[in-house]
Amino acid sequence: MTAFTSSDEDQAFSASWRTTHDADDHASCLQHWKQRYDQLTAGLFSGNFEEFWFDNLQVFRERTNQSVHEAGQSWEGSRTFGVPVEIDGKGWYCGQILDLNSIITLKGGEEMDFRTPKVQEILAVTTDAAALNDYALQVEHRDIEAELAGKRVLPASAEQAATLRDFLGTVMASLRATPEMLRHAAMRKALEQAIYGSLIASINPDTEHRPTPSGHARRLVVERAREYMNAHIEEPITVADLCAELRVSRRTLQYSFQDVLNLNPVSFLRALRLNGVRRDLKRAADHSASVADIAARWGFWHLSHFAADYKSMFGELPSETLRNAGHRID
Repeated sequence: MTAFTSSDEDQAFSASWRTTHDADDHASCLQHWKQRYDQLTAGLFSGNFEEFWFDNLQVFRERTNQSVHEAGQSWEGSRTFGVPVEIDGKGWYCGQILDLNSIITLKGGEEMDFRTPKVQEILAVTTDAAALNDYALQVEHRDIEAELAGKRVLPASAEQAATLRDFLGTVMASLRATPEMLRHAAMRKALEQAIYGSLIASINPDTEHRPTPSGHARRLVVERAREYMNAHIEEPITVADLCAELRVSRRTLQYSFQDVLNLNPVSFLRALRLNGVRRDLKRAADHSASVADIAARWGFWHLSHFAADYKSMFGELPSETLRNAGHRID
């Protein structure tokens, strides 16, 4: 087993990688789950597993080269989502056919009954169900647990499955490359909210008509949002923070910013956070400060996207800003 874990002084996160040669051993890779794997097809078993834990989230990828029957339960109070990356052969999940465009889900305490294809690689997230539902209620005004009641395979489109698959793949690649960034609370918060937003987007909402806010109401939303931003100028504010503070949905926030400022709130907040990074780079007092650390403090978890956005905004790379300030670059 190859593993990377946080230090004893900082238990904010953990990360691990494993290669296995026995289905039963593979079942034990997933922390805090009660699982049993039985190999169903003949041949030498080979599996790969990686997992990241932080705050309310367990993000993992697993690959197996033999059909296995997976039985068991996730940890109490959790909600799991999974999407295949690769499959070879037919699989069955809780009585339904599994294909590449399936998005599967499991609630803590429910029994899993999963016969995997001959070859399977899957990306998955297990999270605290109440935390996800609270986020969905505050930001999207949706009761996700009510919407998922009784569902094991979500009625998602191929596009929704591909979007979730690509996003979770990007998350895993970023965490694998720089797991130590999870030591920063702002980075964990931003990543958790990004994951929650992606999971919610994969669940088709109820098709109820929701009235759009009036012009006056939209201006009031933006005014209150800007007041909150000004009062927290040195903090990495997120869309979810604004929704919770203003008690409006993401949809209302989107309409309001687009109408009043001709800019969506995500872009507006990204610009504020980029400016926050630039200020910190220019005045960094710690000569050992790195671009990655400062970006993580402001909630940027995808470093290549961050660097591109920074250069587009300011005409130079963040490393150049730090160099020009006369500080060492890690």
